[in-house]
Amino acid sequence: MSGIRLLRAKLHQVRVTHCERDYVGSIGVDIDLMEQVGMLPLEQVDVVNLENGNRWSTYLLPAPRQSLRISPNGGGAMLCQTGDRLIIFSYAALKSSDLRRGSHVARVLISGADNRPLSLFEQVLQPREGGLRYSVRARSGELPAQPDLLGYVDTQLFSEPT
Repeated sequence: MSGIRLLRAKLHQVRVTHCERDYVGSIGVDIDLMEQVGMLPLEQVDVVNLENGNRWSTYLLPAPRQSLRISPNGGGAMLCQTGDRLIIFSYAALKSSDLRRGSHVARVLISGADNRPLSLFEQVLQPREGGLRYSVRARSGELPAQPDLLGYVDTQLFSEPT
């Protein structure tokens, strides 16, 4: 069975608090924010700057607890400036067959302008007869109201080729 990459964790609309160009690399993130979505130090992440569209891959370094620090370092610091809104996300690599045996959960944290969490929710894929069920469940705060964040949907995936 082929592999698939699925969203695992996302920090949405966090704001850059520091840019450290003269640094070896990476992005520093308040460890409290990382823990809420299950991200790990040294984990590879993709970063998207919502202000200018820049996108890069790097790895996480924990910033001090309760600092609310988001600090692109090295080359990433040249792709943004203090105050820019970023999306930081990581993926899980799974086999398609893994989804048939158990649920996959992606945790998403949406932050306010001060990097304090506004909403924490989970996007879930659960196996069901003949496919998967996608659902969203709130952990804290309000779920964002947007048309593409459906409450649930059944999908016929993974039909075996004949």
